[in-house]
Amino acid sequence: MRVVRAPEELADAVASGRREAESAFGDPTVFCEPLLEDARHIEVQILADAHGTVWTLGERECSIQRRHQKIVEESPSPAVGPELRARLCGAAESAARAIGYTGAGTVEFMLARDGRFYFLEVNTRLQVEHPVTECVYGVDLVRLQIEVAEGGRLPQSPPEPRGHAIEVRLYAEDPARDWRPAGGALHTFEVPGVDAEFAVPAGYGLRLDSGVESGAEVGVHYDPMLAKTIAWAPSRGAAARRLAAALRGARIHGLTTNRDLLVRILEEPAFLDGDTDTGYLDRVGLGTLAAPLADEAAVRVGALAAALAQAAANRAGASVLGGLPSGWRNVRSQPQRRTFQGPDGPVDVDYRLDRSGLTSELCPGTSLLSAAPDRVVLDHDGLRETFTVTAAGDAVHVDSRLGPVTLVAVPRFADPSGRIAPGSLLAPMPGTVVRVETGPGAEVAEGQTLVVLEAMKMEHRIAAPSAGTVTELNVTAGQQVESGAVLAVIEGTPE
Repeated sequence: MRVVRAPEELADAVASGRREAESAFGDPTVFCEPLLEDARHIEVQILADAHGTVWTLGERECSIQRRHQKIVEESPSPAVGPELRARLCGAAESAARAIGYTGAGTVEFMLARDGRFYFLEVNTRLQVEHPVTECVYGVDLVRLQIEVAEGGRLPQSPPEPRGHAIEVRLYAEDPARDWRPAGGALHTFEVPGVDAEFAVPAGYGLRLDSGVESGAEVGVHYDPMLAKTIAWAPSRGAAARRLAAALRGARIHGLTTNRDLLVRILEEPAFLDGDTDTGYLDRVGLGTLAAPLADEAAVRVGALAAALAQAAANRAGASVLGGLPSGWRNVRSQPQRRTFQGPDGPVDVDYRLDRSGLTSELCPGTSLLSAAPDRVVLDHDGLRETFTVTAAGDAVHVDSRLGPVTLVAVPRFADPSGRIAPGSLLAPMPGTVVRVETGPGAEVAEGQTLVVLEAMKMEHRIAAPSAGTVTELNVTAGQQVESGAVLAVIEGTPE
């Protein structure tokens, strides 16, 4: 999808849309429709048999979207009351009967702020968000769809709805960097509290529909969605809290994801008030929603935990006193030191372990209760905090109640061969070069597109960070590139 606000933008939008459509679906056809801003995306689940019975299973709210694609879905919608629900479901049933539809499907609408709704499309399949309907109505839509296809009859009326369900889509992407997708190894993927055999209980439920597991390799040829996480509860607020807690406690290592964004949405006041529409992300602002769950203080204490875990790993098999890493000294000397690259720059961890316990200028007043290579327990700000530490190559992942922290161990002596020339434009992910819009020796302006990559069903523009001269151009159209490959070098770009 492309939004066009001026006539001169139309040609480029159509051309780009055609390329993506041709690549993804083998059909470059595109069409135009009016843009309704500040509207809600509401859809009705239908299920119809070949004997004249049509079910409408309430509505789903799907307004929170990025790139015009849903990331949060729920049922029922906080904006839909009984009278509007009856009108929406009536319209959906009329559409299904008019075309003689059988099977599962979705009739989609746009709901304007004045209460009027507009037909959008019919999706003749089950959708990604169908689990929220299953949770609220207590049905298995996949099973029912198969039974209908075999000629089975539906009961005259569907079950009565109960409670509230919310689903979020977990993507391998970076919201703060224009939703840039990520590929590579997913070292760890664990979501706590998932019901192995999900059935809506009397109180709460958590369901995970996942296409990955720990150790999976995420490629670049498909959509970057990793999983759907769904929570059901008697009320909307309880479902949001249940889902946010599960995502906060998830261990996801190896790839950048939108997990932090999803948690912040589920805890954001406007969302909890039900005040959402298709412009929600722009209105609330990614500066707020995409902020990491772990703040600067959490990064510092996470780095301290990582250093203590590494010390415990280095001394594995040596003497351990009361669960503390050995190596403390009677005579105070230079502190132990570890340096990590954190989210916002290097973090130097200096600490001492002696008869009085742990001393660290990085986290004054923090005391060590126990340390192992994979688990560190600290008394921090008067609270007992447990940190799960996982090393994967140079990366160290620290998970705790304070938020997930990913650090990179900085070697004491850097390898000079690993330096990248100033002004280098790197491939942000593996992909295919679609177009090259410059050449060696060309003068380029800040923000000018130099190379267009295609990966994960989307085009990604690689632009000049500042004005300069192209001194190297290392790619051609159609070429496959790996993440981190030097695409071009611009002379005059500051380091």
